[in-house]
Amino acid sequence: MTAHKRLRTKTVVLLALMIVAGATGDVLLSKGVKQIGELQHWTPRALAEFLSSVFTNATVWLGIACLIAYFVCYMLVLSWADFSFVLPASALTYVLVPVLARVFLNEMVTPLRWAGVGCIFLGVMLVGLTPPSTTRASADHPAEQD
Repeated sequence: MTAHKRLRTKTVVLLALMIVAGATGDVLLSKGVKQIGELQHWTPRALAEFLSSVFTNATVWLGIACLIAYFVCYMLVLSWADFSFVLPASALTYVLVPVLARVFLNEMVTPLRWAGVGCIFLGVMLVGLTPPSTTRASADHPAEQD
């Protein structure tokens, strides 16, 4: 396997993990906070009780764990791929979130919202046609050089 194919493969794998972890984390946080309910009063006591409920909710903690996994994958992929590739490609999270919200949170997603999601998807596909890294491999990473 050439260095270019290895780079593309590991980038795609990490981006996929990043996208799934990010979208799952966002949905779990939303679900966890909705389980607790809306903050009714902005008094210090009510805010403390709300935060206590948030930070003792298992669903919230699962969401936080997923978002930490997202962040770790993000840092790893940025260590070799261009930021101008990674950030737009990671926008697939915005495509997955409404799907998960519809399935797991029973949210209604309007046709206009789906159209916006479709635009994001098309943009990500265009970015995906470009190489993940346009910079030369450095001397620190000889395995990445052709």
